[in-house]
Amino acid sequence: MSGKILVIGATGNVGRPLVRELVAAGEQVKAASRAATVISGAEAIRFDQADPSTYQDAFNGVDRVYVLVPSDRLDVADYLTPILQAAIERNVKVALQTALGVDADERTPYRQAELFLERSGTPFVIVRPTWFSDNFHLSWLPGIKAQGVIAVPAADGKSSFIDVRDIAASAASALRSNQFDGKAYNLTGPASLSYHEAAKILSTVAGKEVRYHPVDDQTFIGILTGVGMPADFASHLASLFYPVREGWTAVVADGVETLTGKPPRSLETYATDHAAKFKN
Repeated sequence: MSGKILVIGATGNVGRPLVRELVAAGEQVKAASRAATVISGAEAIRFDQADPSTYQDAFNGVDRVYVLVPSDRLDVADYLTPILQAAIERNVKVALQTALGVDADERTPYRQAELFLERSGTPFVIVRPTWFSDNFHLSWLPGIKAQGVIAVPAADGKSSFIDVRDIAASAASALRSNQFDGKAYNLTGPASLSYHEAAKILSTVAGKEVRYHPVDDQTFIGILTGVGMPADFASHLASLFYPVREGWTAVVADGVETLTGKPPRSLETYATDHAAKFKN
């Protein structure tokens, strides 16, 4: 593989550390975003999934692409299909990020996208991360800082939280080697934790008590819409906690170590590395 690597969503939570990983490894990287935002060491390229005129420049000289759906998009199939089709037509290897557990139901949009890719004949790797450790500062930080509370509808469910740096490292390995082609990998952290246990870990680094306050779906939706989130997206986020309550996100998998040769970071490591964010 001697061509460039195209990273879709290069300015996002996974895309940015992935670009850093690939650049550090000596790869030629095209960092794609709607604003062609410059990321050190990479070639900034304008890419808009809804604008076919941006596809040719984005894929020019590329033999591998990392594809994911932005966190604010609900139209998974509509978003992914044209990008995957463009890669397939050009015989570009695809590393596709979906989510843990999507293979349990072939009717889900993410699984449909996986099947479309699997049946295409183009080289691929699928990575399925679980809940991000980084959600504690990306999503729940205002409540943690203001009230010392994590209020989510997880009940007593557990999740094997994964650091986005481990997702990026796993993706980089999948893109840089052929040995993982044709397979899907579940990406999790090293341990399954409840939100009560996560709150205790965050308390240690925050220098104050952080408590987990379980809420029901409607209360959670009300919290999110109260700070300006659209109701449909708030409802979508609430629905994601159903698998948590059912225990489906408690699985601990070896995908990170298989892809990178290193164990995944613990939630304690994540919290320590981001400690400054949780202190008032």
